[in-house]
Amino acid sequence: MLEMLFEQLNVFGRQLEVCCQSPMTGFFRNGYCHTCPEDSGSHTVCARMTDEFLQFSLSKGNDLITPNPAFGFPGLKAGDRWCLCVSRWLEAHQAGVAPPVYLAATNMAALEMVDLATLEQMALDCY
Repeated sequence: MLEMLFEQLNVFGRQLEVCCQSPMTGFFRNGYCHTCPEDSGSHTVCARMTDEFLQFSLSKGNDLITPNPAFGFPGLKAGDRWCLCVSRWLEAHQAGVAPPVYLAATNMAALEMVDLATLEQMALDCY
């Protein structure tokens, strides 16, 4: 399984860069937006949190704000980077509240649900 993680690429087909290690993000909590078949949410979009998105996510039943020490989750605030589920990011984009993304740290698997041009419109980095 570990070999599979290190083979994953970003949306440009290059080595996937770290999204965030403080707070530690990713399905595997390794700082990367790696994915696997067990990651049903496809936590593949590296985004910089905004207050608007965090409130939107909360309104959809996913509280990313409140700390949950039992799971080592510190709670997120505007400015934090986090690996988001691609479907939630797309839903937020359609609602006009998607957070900006880091393409170099966004997994190529996200392209299964959202096209590169849409991600590029919201990019904080470019190639």
